[in-house]
Amino acid sequence: MNVLARLRIWSSAFNSLIRAGFANRTTKLGWNRESPIAIRFSIRNLRSRATDQVWTDGEIERLIGDYVKAAKIAWDVGADFVDIKHCHGYLLHEFLSGFTRPGKYGGSFENRTRILQEIIAGIRASGNRIDFAVRLSAFDFAPFKPDPALSQPGKLGPGIPEDFSHCLPYRYGFGVNQQNPVEYDLTETFRFVHLCAQFGVKIVNLTAGSPYYVPHIQRPAAYPPSDGYQPPEDPLVGVARQINVVREVKARAPKNPVLVGTGYSYLQEYLPHVAQYVVRNGWTDIVGLGRMVLAYPGILADAIEKGSLATKSICRTFSDCTTAPRNGMISGCYPLDKYYSAKPEFQN
Repeated sequence: MNVLARLRIWSSAFNSLIRAGFANRTTKLGWNRESPIAIRFSIRNLRSRATDQVWTDGEIERLIGDYVKAAKIAWDVGADFVDIKHCHGYLLHEFLSGFTRPGKYGGSFENRTRILQEIIAGIRASGNRIDFAVRLSAFDFAPFKPDPALSQPGKLGPGIPEDFSHCLPYRYGFGVNQQNPVEYDLTETFRFVHLCAQFGVKIVNLTAGSPYYVPHIQRPAAYPPSDGYQPPEDPLVGVARQINVVREVKARAPKNPVLVGTGYSYLQEYLPHVAQYVVRNGWTDIVGLGRMVLAYPGILADAIEKGSLATKSICRTFSDCTTAPRNGMISGCYPLDKYYSAKPEFQN
């Protein structure tokens, strides 16, 4: 079968997946500053405040029961999968970074992954046969900020890392080189993917970092979101970083689960070619598309059936799909899709 056709078939298979991740970090104003958190981070708490409450172990045990209830609802309405989200700074991703958290959900690798094990065990103990997927930030960096020396009115400066010299070794990120937290270390990432296989997870979707504090490693783009910073590197470097990380994970992963690579949208016209190459050569099992299909849902169909793309429909990574929800608007491709640009809130 044509590799692009395989990609298309797999993309349709995700229509029956429900995300059970605890994505309670964002509101229409951006960062939800009153969210429960897994642990207080030395640098990242610049984005939160002292009133945020750290979950106790007892509260986490009750939360696991809520995951079990949510999975039952998903099964009852006909979902095939639940996605237990471990990425982008959301709650379970925080637990993976909880090296300094006391108690049974922090410290060791076994403790920091205990919540996933107990969620899956609880769902299975309830008699629920629903399948599992996990979206994982395979690596992280210390938070970045706009360079104040190069910022101008109306234009943020390029990203530079927050000062982390006071907190080395850096114990506040998963998949991070603790001696230099602007480099990745995949030692625990490899372990986590094997753990997912042991727990019966069918799909692991690999991403990176967070759109809130390191957007350039998470979704490489030519233009930053409104609360971000100018790219500190050529976005192709970020695309290549994610592709190579997924390739490394794939080389060490067990046969199951299926691995999904992401972060390809900046490739634009070249996306179908690169996607075909990495799947054909076994660097990943699937290429997952997000921003690109907001702008151009039929990109792979056109690549397969026509052998060419509608260039005016291709995502150019303006980041409006990110800026919009942070300003109280629905996410969509405002520059290229008149459905969104015609909305009154956009005009205002």
